[in-house]
Amino acid sequence: MAFNNFNHKRRPDAEQKTSPSLADTSIPADWGAPPVGVEPVSSGNDGLYGEPSPYVPAAADPLSSESTVVAARNVLNADVSVVGKLRFTDDLLVDGTVEGEISSDGILTVGKNATIQAGADNKVAIHTQSAIIHGRVTGDIVVTDRIELSSTAELVGDVSAARISIQEGAVFIGNCHVGSASVAATTPKKSSKTSALKEEQANLLS
Repeated sequence: MAFNNFNHKRRPDAEQKTSPSLADTSIPADWGAPPVGVEPVSSGNDGLYGEPSPYVPAAADPLSSESTVVAARNVLNADVSVVGKLRFTDDLLVDGTVEGEISSDGILTVGKNATIQAGADNKVAIHTQSAIIHGRVTGDIVVTDRIELSSTAELVGDVSAARISIQEGAVFIGNCHVGSASVAATTPKKSSKTSALKEEQANLLS
């Protein structure tokens, strides 16, 4: 078998074209700059166009005093009935039935559903520092400070108070004595027999 030797020469236009290297590629200088009118956003890490912005936690909204402070109040529900003397401290909301005397150095609120009636042996139904009446009261009321009769109040009895407020629509049948002197006059005093006994005991101890 005969082989022919050919001296094959590449044509100049058939030479393999080489791609330019990355080093020879020129990149426009403004490609790395942020777009005009757009500020770079920092995510807490190294920023794309500058130094990272420090993380500042959002300030928590302070709680209002109304959501943090809760007023303590004793409650006598509508399904509760009391016969006899009832004494409490601080504040009391009565929405049930009481037959007797309610006494306290605090504030009494008589609800719309409440019925307060003085006992058979005592004309005084309420003797407190202040009273707010929304329901029905039969008997005298003595308060050392202020009494308020709302538009739904029904009171049959005398009132002795330093101050009084009566709203339109309230029903009040009785006498009203306003002033600190009136309150002092209606405040029960200790009997002379009790005072004499205490004085005798003091003399024996001395």
